[in-house]
Amino acid sequence: MKFRVKLIPVRMERASAILSQEDAQELGLLVGDRIKLIFGRKSIVADVQIATGMIERGEIGISKNITEYLEIEEGGEVEAYPVAKPPSVEYIRKKMDGHKLKKEEIYSIVSDIVNDALNEIELSAFVLSNYFHGMDMDEIEWLTRAMIETGETVTFEKGTIVDKHSIGGVPGNKISLLIVPIVAATGLYIPKTASRAITSASGTADTMEVLANVCLSVDEIKEITERVGGVIAWGGATNIAPADDKIIRVEYPLSIDPHSQLLASVMAKKGAIGAQFVVIDIPVGRGAKVPDIDKGRELANDFVTLGRRLGLNVTCAITYGSQPIGKAVGPALEAKEALEALEKGKAPRSLIEKALGIAGTLLEMAGVATDGVEYAKRVLESGKALEKFREIVEAQGGEPNVSSENVPIGDKTYDVVSPIDGAVSRVDNKRVVKVARAAGAPKDKGAGIVLHKKGGQHVKKGDKLFTIYAEKEWKLEQAIELAMREPPVKVSGMILEKYPSYRYY
Repeated sequence: MKFRVKLIPVRMERASAILSQEDAQELGLLVGDRIKLIFGRKSIVADVQIATGMIERGEIGISKNITEYLEIEEGGEVEAYPVAKPPSVEYIRKKMDGHKLKKEEIYSIVSDIVNDALNEIELSAFVLSNYFHGMDMDEIEWLTRAMIETGETVTFEKGTIVDKHSIGGVPGNKISLLIVPIVAATGLYIPKTASRAITSASGTADTMEVLANVCLSVDEIKEITERVGGVIAWGGATNIAPADDKIIRVEYPLSIDPHSQLLASVMAKKGAIGAQFVVIDIPVGRGAKVPDIDKGRELANDFVTLGRRLGLNVTCAITYGSQPIGKAVGPALEAKEALEALEKGKAPRSLIEKALGIAGTLLEMAGVATDGVEYAKRVLESGKALEKFREIVEAQGGEPNVSSENVPIGDKTYDVVSPIDGAVSRVDNKRVVKVARAAGAPKDKGAGIVLHKKGGQHVKKGDKLFTIYAEKEWKLEQAIELAMREPPVKVSGMILEKYPSYRYY
């Protein structure tokens, strides 16, 4: 059947074709079905949408990106006919029923995810089936391998390749900006691909972007790593494990992170860059993704088991995650704090201790040192890590003489002070992130929070608890209002509560 093209002047993430109710009925199509569009020698499969009033009979509405791909203009004639759903939809239904998938079925699903052959509903069904029914280790291994093989990979001709990854959930986790240069300064290669913030106030890529370009290709990642020893790049700019980014976009609005997908997501990226030794950071505690150390051990065991199946040497570090790492939360504030640690070796203990611990573990795994933490500490204190970090920044297009004093931060600030004498009883990770995001992070690089007091520290009435930074006045006011309504730092006196609460007269 032939249709006259009507241009919809927008770019859509997925290919969609809009038909009138009458034409859809004639073709036997419903919303969400698929239709193949052909013009000349080019063709594309699109999801069917149905509109009343906007599209006349004999017309088909297609977005700007489709018309550009087909090289057709408005008013041109395109041929269209229905196509069946791919076999992977049946495999997803099989998983929804709680059955184990075969290797070729998982490969089919991942291939269709990468090629945009599954619509949002079908992809959501796959994610939810894994959330409710889980996968065994065979399925997780096949999922991981499929994610690696459907994307780009990096092969290094020389050197020992190491990497680290945090499962996230704790604000202020800027440790990669210390670990990468420390490890690279010892002669190891560490091509760190990092994520941007999804629900957090800053991803590692957001923080590094304050100082240098993070949108690097796979070839650039390889070249820079081989030249200076390390890189901190945004994984989303590459085609490494592309299925993962598509799956994450579905997980985000559902606020879920299936166990099988977490394992496959992390390990696919490590396998794709050819890592031989990997440390996985698993923060545990109140407000972290993993609630307690027992659950952390279970997850660590699964990471190590999967790594063994993939030929990767994996060690997991179960770390404290009940409050932010360091004091700064937000891209520029975190970049500034990381630079201060590299320049002076002086930074909040939680930041230095964690960075040295994970860097030291990598050095021990790769055979560089028997006491990795002490070795890493000497590299940091000698200034070699700072020198290496500046090399990495320059190689990624940044200022080679970058300094913490020159990092631009938000000029709109507000200090939140303690209302009473007492001690900090809790720093709430989720509320810290909410306030930092309300202030503009991560989009506004200079926005965020700097904590002046953390859990267990004594305070007097009027002492500063934290400072909010923003680039725009209205965002600062928004963050202040939220911080008053949902305080991220709680101060308690010795008397926590009175019972009964009524007064005697």
